[in-house]
Amino acid sequence: MAFTFFPSWLRSLIKRGFCGLLILSLLGGCAIPQVSAEDRLFIDLSVELVGTATLEKQTFDGEPVGGISAIAYDVPSDRLYALSDNRDRPRFYTLKIDGLTSTEAERSRSLTIEGVTYLSDSNGTPFPPGTLDPEGMALTPTGTLLISTEGSPRRQVPPTVGEYDIATGQLKTAIPVPTRYIPDDAEGQTLGVQENLSFEALAINVSSGTGGVYEPYRLFVATEGPLLQDLDFEPDIPYKNRLLHYTISPYQTTLISEHLYEMDLAPTGAVIHGLPEIAVLDQGGHFLSLERSFGFQGFTLKLFQLASGGATDISAIESLKGDITGISPIRKQLMLDFADLDLPLQNLPLQNLPLQNYEAMAFGPTLRDRTTAQNSRSLFVMSDDNFSDDQTTNLLIFRLRQS
Repeated sequence: MAFTFFPSWLRSLIKRGFCGLLILSLLGGCAIPQVSAEDRLFIDLSVELVGTATLEKQTFDGEPVGGISAIAYDVPSDRLYALSDNRDRPRFYTLKIDGLTSTEAERSRSLTIEGVTYLSDSNGTPFPPGTLDPEGMALTPTGTLLISTEGSPRRQVPPTVGEYDIATGQLKTAIPVPTRYIPDDAEGQTLGVQENLSFEALAINVSSGTGGVYEPYRLFVATEGPLLQDLDFEPDIPYKNRLLHYTISPYQTTLISEHLYEMDLAPTGAVIHGLPEIAVLDQGGHFLSLERSFGFQGFTLKLFQLASGGATDISAIESLKGDITGISPIRKQLMLDFADLDLPLQNLPLQNLPLQNYEAMAFGPTLRDRTTAQNSRSLFVMSDDNFSDDQTTNLLIFRLRQS
């Protein structure tokens, strides 16, 4: 392109590479898009519901199927592992999703159980009934499963994070948990996780390096609700959850940092309100999170994108009660309110509401976008029926599009 119609002094600037903003200013060209600092923290990402599936009520290996609290997708085998939080016989199922790669017009797909694996301790002995409440799960690069458990302050059972053999369900390695998470006294507890508000969310971030399956990776574990020493009882103060950040290698496990995750305020009338799941989006500290509530109006569920890059390390802070000025939490941006989805009614006694108890989330296979001819990520979100006839086990399949 020739610039001979510009004055000589302006041609000189153009040749030096200063044309952009200067020319727009001098010639009154196109307005520069204004992007807020807040928006620059997040990935430009959208989410679209492209499919659903339902796991029918049934028994398998003599046990009722249900209580799905976490899922993990295995790319090579094209199978979904689904963790059941049954405290008597904790286990995970291997599921096949029929029709996942079919056309998007066939939105309804089916789930088939192919096997079940029961969890056991490091000696291969089944856990005593009531001692393990598995809630979070992720598939590691070495083909094992990381599973978090809630424990129970009432029963003096501590929360745990462990690595389990995927073929046998046997505990291989226990991940150290900081003392501040361990309940101190069943009668007069002042420290640690709360009952049913413990390690519900778990995810890993595999390095993009070329070190192979034995390359260190990062583990993130978050509490569903605040630690007792962090709990503010005023209803206008958001729950202050904690997220732990580990590095895992064949040689050692290291706790790197800890960050504040502030929940949205609980909806009016909510009796359950917490963070059931997270998923890692990239190497730059971006996540997805689910926030779930239940009350007189049924279930509320929201999907957020998180940016953790500027969050304060709170591992040395004993309590988050009261004023937390000076502490930067993980930043959040709402991506989806599940109330806006066009979901079919389930014809169930539980108020006949479309939203179920969705609390499991994991990335699925790559999907081909027929509109743009580009590949995009899929996201699975699954519900926990609590072994109740009034609830169902549903799988929602989303497409994530990045601009």
